[in-house]
Amino acid sequence: MSTLKDRIQDDMKAAMRAKDAERLSTIRMLLAAMKQREVDERIVLDDAAIVGIVDKLIKQRRDSIAAFQQAARDDLVAKETAELAVLQAYLPARLSADEVAAAVTALVAELGATGPGDMGKVMAAARARLAGQAEMAQVSAAVKAALTR
Repeated sequence: MSTLKDRIQDDMKAAMRAKDAERLSTIRMLLAAMKQREVDERIVLDDAAIVGIVDKLIKQRRDSIAAFQQAARDDLVAKETAELAVLQAYLPARLSADEVAAAVTALVAELGATGPGDMGKVMAAARARLAGQAEMAQVSAAVKAALTR
């Protein structure tokens, strides 16, 4: 079974063959971020860690797009949007808001969390379980809602 890392490297080779410079640049940036983390932490990344890196890079692209739109830099918005599309291909399918709420409710019951004081404990477990499947801001809102009921 091939890993996400293998798939990304295969996509880089395909982009090289197709002479797709923009896609190749984005994939190389992703591979560089992965390699940097492996070197810094002296680990070999698994698929979950790679999804976390992709998620982080996607968030950076979204923040950049918002800033460039405010500055009326349409050329840079287009570049960041293209990078965002390439990166999103490496994320697993996203959960709907209802699915996130159901997962958080189950997690709260499983951990025996009772109030807002347990937010950190629930978020740590939710981050581990839902990484790459949902945005953490959405998960955080669902945890707050579940703990204030």
